[in-house]
This record gives sequence, C-alpha cells and structure tokens, in this order.
Amino acid sequence: MRFPQPETDLRNFRLNKINEPQYRHLWWLLFWLVYLMRYFLIENCNPAQSYHVMHCFLDDRIPFHEGFLIFYGCWYVFIVGIHLYTLLYDVDTFKRYSKFLCVSITMSTAIFLLYPSCQNLRPETFPRDNLLSYAVGLIYAVDTSTNVFPSEHVIGALAALAAAAHTDRLRKPGRLLALTLLTVLICASTLFLKQHSVLDVLGALPICIISYLLCYEKRGYHEHLSCRYRYRLHNRKTGYSQ
Repeated sequence: MRFPQPETDLRNFRLNKINEPQYRHLWWLLFWLVYLMRYFLIENCNPAQSYHVMHCFLDDRIPFHEGFLIFYGCWYVFIVGIHLYTLLYDVDTFKRYSKFLCVSITMSTAIFLLYPSCQNLRPETFPRDNLLSYAVGLIYAVDTSTNVFPSEHVIGALAALAAAAHTDRLRKPGRLLALTLLTVLICASTLFLKQHSVLDVLGALPICIISYLLCYEKRGYHEHLSCRYRYRLHNRKTGYSQ
C-alpha cells in the first residue's frame, strides 16, 4: 500500500506549537498517559473481597491454547498502528477514534469501580511446555485477573476496526475484511488464553455500540444534511424544482 500525502506534517512540530490548528489534535494523545495511570490506580483500588467472579458454561467449553498469544499481542500493534495512521493521514477519524476510546474506557472504568470483577479461568499448569506457554506465564505474572468485565481488549480492537472502516484507504473491501478477521481473532484470543470470560466479551459490545453512535453516527447525519443542503442550493441556482 502506497501512503498518501500526510494531512499532518510533523517535521516542523514543536511542543510550543501544539495549540496551533494543524497540531491541536495531538492533545488527544494524552489519553494514553491517563489510560496507563488509571490502569495502575484501578488495580490497587478495589479490595479483593468485593470482586464478582465472571463465569458462564461456555467458558468451560473453550480450551486453553497458547498459540492465540500471537493474536493477543497483535492488539497492541493494531490499536497503536491505527492511531498513528489516522493521526498522519485522516485527522478527522483520528479525533473520532480518540473520542471513541475516551468514551468507552470511561464507561468501563465506571463499571470497574461500581461492579469489581475477576475470573478464575487460568490453568494451574499449561498443557504444553513451549516458548509461547512461557510467555503467557509472564503475562499472568504481571496482569492480574481482576477488573475483567467488560473486556478492554475487545473494546480497543473494535475501536480500531471502527476507525479503519471510516478511513478511505483502509475501508477497501480486501483490507477491511483482513482487519475484521484480525479483530475477531484478537477477541477470541482473550478467551483461549483464559484472560477473559465470554461474559466479558459480551459486556464490551454495548459499550462499543454506544461509543460508536456518539462518535461516528453524528458525522454521518450531518454529512447527510449537508448533501441535501447542497443539492437544494444547486437546484435553486439552476431553477430546477421537484
């Protein structure tokens, strides 16, 4: 894929220029700092006895498989890659993508505080001894099994997919199909690695729907009105009437 001319030329960017119109959208990058700070605060905020265990019968039918670690790790590349691409080549979608993340993560944070959750799905021993299993063990050591409902892994993947679907060069059928398949595999990886319950994945869906309607549908509505306005204005100038 050949990259187009960037909408944002960062070669002349200096921190004291961040309030200039062409760079003002860079303030949205502060989301990541707030996200990381919030993660560590939430992890140490709720007492262990208040956690609600997330589990359903489908969880028992999904086997652990360390191979899904590859797709689990793709999450980081996916969301950061879409953020950087839209920052450079589609500023409007970058803003909406950032807003989507802010809205959805705010809602999930509120749920973490009001309904603390955990899961006990992780295997005590891995069925296979290999490098991927060792890597999963490292993830288990640093990532607690608390505050799992809703799954922010799913929220982030769906947010990136929505942004791709509203970016001209990424929403071409072949590319969008590939990114959709990647999103499905990322969401599935949270289940096969026993990082989340099926309930956590399902819980992320209404949050994403609400965030999408707030961040994208409004643009579609205004674009529709704008097109109708231009159509009527053209008819007036040409003297055509229905």
